[in-house]
Amino acid sequence: MPQPNEILAPAGFVPQQAVVFARPDGTPTTVNPANPLPVATAAGRAALSAPLSGSTGTGMMAGPFIPDLGREVILTLSGNFSGTVTLMRSVNGGASMLPATLAGRALAWTGALNEIVWLETEAAAGLYLQIAVSAGTLTYRVAQ
Repeated sequence: MPQPNEILAPAGFVPQQAVVFARPDGTPTTVNPANPLPVATAAGRAALSAPLSGSTGTGMMAGPFIPDLGREVILTLSGNFSGTVTLMRSVNGGASMLPATLAGRALAWTGALNEIVWLETEAAAGLYLQIAVSAGTLTYRVAQ
């Protein structure tokens, strides 16, 4: 025989939980289709970083691009060119650089693209493009 206040499964009821918010007058209101949770969308702010852009038909090191922290970096490569573009990263103003990598492989491209390539979180970091064009002209742009 069950004892008083004994919990038995399965229970013959469904526990109710609800999200409540305060109206402007302070009264609590349960969230439901007639009273949705109030939210406000915030427009993203424009990037403060200055884009790095140019064209070249030879090899060169372009940069630095100093990204806003926590925002995606977009690389655009276009033109009729043969060669390789490698994303380089430095934390000491370009005195030394290493290739930016993903899964142990350098981020390098040999054709046109327009995509997110990096997200920086370190304040001292600058990004560079190591460009090796063997034929044609490459147009590049790094921006946020």
